[in-house]
Amino acid sequence: MTYANHREKPVEVDKEYEAKIEDVSRRGDGVAKIEGFIIFVPNAKQGELVKFRVTKVGNRFATGELVQA
Repeated sequence: MTYANHREKPVEVDKEYEAKIEDVSRRGDGVAKIEGFIIFVPNAKQGELVKFRVTKVGNRFATGELVQA
């Protein structure tokens, strides 16, 4: 499912979420998904259940910062 043409994203800037890191990006960031929407979380490792704060939401993905691992 792609969010490029949708207005509503399942995450918001400055809110905290918890998700499992499903993969690692080519840049080494952890990749979490909420309702299929991708969030890149630096310093997170694959398989970890992490809490993160969203710092930026784009059309196809968001970025976040680790709150706790």
